[in-house]
Amino acid sequence: MSNIISDTIAQYKSAPNAALYPKPNAANKGNFISPLLKERGLGGEAVEAVRAVGGEAVEAASLLILDGAMGTMIQRFHLTEDDFRGEMFKDWPVRLQGNNELISLTRPDVLRQIHREYLEAGADIITANTFSAQRISQADYQTEDYVVEMNRAALQIAREEAERMTRLTPNKPRYVVATIGPTNRTLSMSPDVENPAYRALTFDQLCEAYEEQMMVLSEGGVDLFMLETIFDTLNAKAGLMAARRVKERTGRRIPIMLSVTIADASGRTLSGQTLDAFLASVQHDEDIFSVGLNCSFGAEDMRPYLRVLSEKAPYYISAHPNAGLPDEEGNYTETPEMMAAAIKGFIDDGVNIVGGCCGSTPDHIRAIAEMAKGRQARIRPTEGKIDWLAGLEGFTPLKGTFMNVGERCNVAGSRKFLRLINEKQYDEALGIARKQVRDGASLIDVNMDDGLLEAKEEMTHFLNLMASDPEVARIPWMIDSSRFEVIEAALKCVQGKCVVNSISLKEGEEKFLSHARTIRQYGAAMVVMAFDEQGQATTYERKIEICARAYRLLTEEAGVDPHDIIFDPNVLTVATGMKEHDAYGLDFIRATEWITQNLPYAHVSGGVSNLSFAFRGNNYLREAMHAVFLYHGMQRGMDMGIVNPASKVMYGDIPADLLTLIDDVILYRRDDAAERLIDKAAELLQAKDQLQAVEKPKVDRSTIPLVDRLKEALRMGDDEFLQSDLEEALQQYAAPGDIIEGPLMQGMQQVGDLFGEGKMFLPQVVKSARTMKKAVALLQPYLERTKDANAKSNGRYLVATVKGDVHDIGKNIVTVVLGCNNFEVIDLGVMVPAEQIVQTAIERNVDFIALSGLITPSLDEMCNTARALTEAGITVPLLVGGATTSPLHTALKIAPLYKGPVFHVKDASINAVLSMQLMGPDRERVITENAQQQAELVKKHEAQKRAKELLSQATESPQDKATIKGCPCGCDDPKHILRRLVIDWSKETLPRPSFIGYRAEPHIRISEVRKLINWTYFFNLWRVRKGTPEAEKIKQEAELLLNELEKRHYMQAEVGFYPAYGTENSIVLPGAVGGKDLVLPTPRQRHPAKAGAPCLALCDYVAPRPYEDYVGVFAITVSPSLIEELERVKQTNDDYQALLLQSVCDRLAEATSEWLHREVRTRLWGYSPDEHLALEELSRAAYQGIRPAVGYPSLPDQQLIFPVSRLLDFKALGIKLTENGAMYPQSSTCGLYLSSPHATYFMVSKQE
Repeated sequence: MSNIISDTIAQYKSAPNAALYPKPNAANKGNFISPLLKERGLGGEAVEAVRAVGGEAVEAASLLILDGAMGTMIQRFHLTEDDFRGEMFKDWPVRLQGNNELISLTRPDVLRQIHREYLEAGADIITANTFSAQRISQADYQTEDYVVEMNRAALQIAREEAERMTRLTPNKPRYVVATIGPTNRTLSMSPDVENPAYRALTFDQLCEAYEEQMMVLSEGGVDLFMLETIFDTLNAKAGLMAARRVKERTGRRIPIMLSVTIADASGRTLSGQTLDAFLASVQHDEDIFSVGLNCSFGAEDMRPYLRVLSEKAPYYISAHPNAGLPDEEGNYTETPEMMAAAIKGFIDDGVNIVGGCCGSTPDHIRAIAEMAKGRQARIRPTEGKIDWLAGLEGFTPLKGTFMNVGERCNVAGSRKFLRLINEKQYDEALGIARKQVRDGASLIDVNMDDGLLEAKEEMTHFLNLMASDPEVARIPWMIDSSRFEVIEAALKCVQGKCVVNSISLKEGEEKFLSHARTIRQYGAAMVVMAFDEQGQATTYERKIEICARAYRLLTEEAGVDPHDIIFDPNVLTVATGMKEHDAYGLDFIRATEWITQNLPYAHVSGGVSNLSFAFRGNNYLREAMHAVFLYHGMQRGMDMGIVNPASKVMYGDIPADLLTLIDDVILYRRDDAAERLIDKAAELLQAKDQLQAVEKPKVDRSTIPLVDRLKEALRMGDDEFLQSDLEEALQQYAAPGDIIEGPLMQGMQQVGDLFGEGKMFLPQVVKSARTMKKAVALLQPYLERTKDANAKSNGRYLVATVKGDVHDIGKNIVTVVLGCNNFEVIDLGVMVPAEQIVQTAIERNVDFIALSGLITPSLDEMCNTARALTEAGITVPLLVGGATTSPLHTALKIAPLYKGPVFHVKDASINAVLSMQLMGPDRERVITENAQQQAELVKKHEAQKRAKELLSQATESPQDKATIKGCPCGCDDPKHILRRLVIDWSKETLPRPSFIGYRAEPHIRISEVRKLINWTYFFNLWRVRKGTPEAEKIKQEAELLLNELEKRHYMQAEVGFYPAYGTENSIVLPGAVGGKDLVLPTPRQRHPAKAGAPCLALCDYVAPRPYEDYVGVFAITVSPSLIEELERVKQTNDDYQALLLQSVCDRLAEATSEWLHREVRTRLWGYSPDEHLALEELSRAAYQGIRPAVGYPSLPDQQLIFPVSRLLDFKALGIKLTENGAMYPQSSTCGLYLSSPHATYFMVSKQE
């Protein structure tokens, strides 16, 4: 209770009639707050409770109980269409059943009863029936003009019931939260695969709809807002903006709960963001009361992700999970007791507000409330551990590192990019952004300021395209424009937390503060130029004067977090021949040092290319100047810069004489420095060919099989070489249709498999589908020319989300992929009744019908639809999909009701593949095999049911208990007693990783990991003894080779952490792959190393249930460019160089393994943050924990690599597995991380 009271007290300070109330002090002991509480319908003990705090805002240590599912309870009343219509909508032109928000007007008695049951069950907070009560969602029913009435009525009913219960139990006040749903549209993704920049909704439209809804709720006295089931952070940011506007209009602050739903075990939202990135993206809003999770999973599976929030968020933590997941027959699996037991773990982990989502009932809430009595919750921390910036992933630079801002997506700085934008060649322009990410850019700068461009339209269009590319969207962006209307339009397109470049005092303080406040409201950081009313700062004194003034205004008047201030003290051109320009470089460096020392937490950036404009055309010299300038700037505190990430000139490679000349210019060490460098520039131009940086070798793509190239293009969504590859395919395949049915469909099936395993997320799937569509379009003229049978439509497809279900994301993916595969698609939308599906199927003579549904009642509606189709005599293939569907439910419940074939499909790509088979010669075989599989499923299910019934009837006696023969290791020797390692887990500390799921380490510098090479293994390979001249010679050659490799190549890795527990002979990762448990068998020693020692297995080092432990997984390999170089060397028939390069690559893989394990111990898992071990100590494993690799002594079975690979994305790393589990590239490794201090390396023979 005290947290709500605390907010009431805080509200007093901003209430428009605050002057009517006396100020709080020791004498009046909080009596000032009484009128506010009475306005909420509270009095008596509630007022006394506030008085007791003496007017001080206190933080709650008690728990709050949220109510359960609204939809589940409404379904229990079996309301009809007439119930939803009532008298008010008696003659409405469309069906209204399923519009749950409407019953606030037509069946308020039902709503009142539901609220009352939850309150009597023990809920402290009840949820007003407002989830979809805004005009975006209501437009589906043509009831958008009734949203004011809906919200007012829903809140009034909830308010009355809460106040009634408060009067009955005045020592336990009850509160009302208005739930604000995400709508069925997303601001970050396009519903049209052919137009990825298209958005079905604008930020302003959604914000206005939310504002209209929230205004009614605020005026009605709601206690909290909850932005619920957030699957796109940009939608949530629109909700936060609407709440801010309502606060400004009413003067009333309403605390905001944010509740996210994650899509799979990777811990990402549907739009692809991690939880870390989500927190970074919303951290700007000061009214956030809590963050949490809802829906997604059952309670137990939600727990690891809640820990992430609890450890990092400076807010209260909420959780209202589903009552488990639906079983094969559509029933939620968790009983009230099971759900309460699981939520008890939430409270132990620091959750403050608990309740239920889909499938939960008053019985569940009652059990949760009983369990929570007397328990103390996490105290809200004063500071969080939130990342600074975010794209799809959070980003915080490591201390002392430089943030490289890619500059090539700037029409003012790149003629190529300008040309591409002018010519509307957006795919190629997007490729420039993608290349900068691959070259190591930390951020991507985007600028469309050109006199002949419509800057605002081009900026929003291109940012929407960037959002469609997961590789580009992964990192934060920098919005660059001198026109603020362009900046604000761009901010409405960004899901993550970006940087605005730039604002300045050029137009005075008022406009400067206005712009800063607007940027802050959208949650962005900002670059501040050293520019004021007098003009641009060119001297050291003017630079620090303007920056100091701007810092004071931003922090003291605009409320900007100093971490979000990035000063650009103006990088100006040197060596122009004009004496007044000679000190520009030095003044920037001096100003950087002053800012770092005097303006706490601010960053320093600059447009580095400006420095060398005097030498345009001499790229080598320009890049050398940039390298030297960055070297000095970084030493003084410059931590960010707009540079070309593909720059090839490194500071250490600049010849000494040239370095001296450049230093003289930048540091202004000589009066004639500029003239001397100008003379040198002329010499360099004459020797351009010799001094230019080595060009990156082009890849000979002809060495890669054509099928692999096409499949990879689809997986990556990369169409750069698509046309040339298809032209080659036309020469190899008999008919163009064979290309579609062959490599293209294989590629799309691979995409579907990865998506189903949680290794690709939605933006990547859409990108792949778009590439497929382009491939089909390129082949279309050939299909028509040859009159190939495949050139015709592959069939007419009807798709629909069934009645009562408004979820359409999955259906839309199916529509996109089918369209890409040349099907004519009839999309009936959401909430489609069976009669409409039947009528359309007959009228349009469809070849297939696909039904989608997410919620449990949709399963029954699918059965109704199948029955209606049968009655109409329709027998075309019926395909069923959606989160709650399953192969067993389809076989058991739907197939018997339909005369035609019924297929369960788990993802969009399978729809297309299966349907094409059904239109071809394999139709009867596919139908027959499917029917046989369904019959086997039903038979197995029935047998299991009978077995359970018999088992439950049996009474077990001591004589019935089986005696275990032999020993657990499987041998037949009765004398062999297996001694296991015994650990008292109750006394162990089980560290939690910094994230759950897997993440990429895409660009690991060779210069960083080569220090960790263990040369002993290198010498063993070459059969030389350490310390001999032969060994030193070969090592010297290897070192020289490494010097070259580190300039051109890099290492890459993936690392993941998952909840786990140990059993007698395996490690189990619950829900790790597609929501299902992954079991990793771990062989046990039969013969320990020492007599009497325990027989070890890796599962011994992982805590059993009910303890909460984790395991890590990793994969490491070389960069694609290094593999290409190795293949080229092998083709030269120079066996020595090939072997030398291969052996160095192998050592780099092992060194990277050592490096990554250190990162895991000190940072990513963080259980040894203060570790500082020498190379010799690392080589003898003097650290805590182990990293057993697959195929090595403790995990000798190479086949184990297959289940481990399901926890990572091998294809993104370019790793392939043979049927026996060998890894390609050869210089790759994969294994587990175990953190237990008891863990040691040991050997298990393959026979064991």
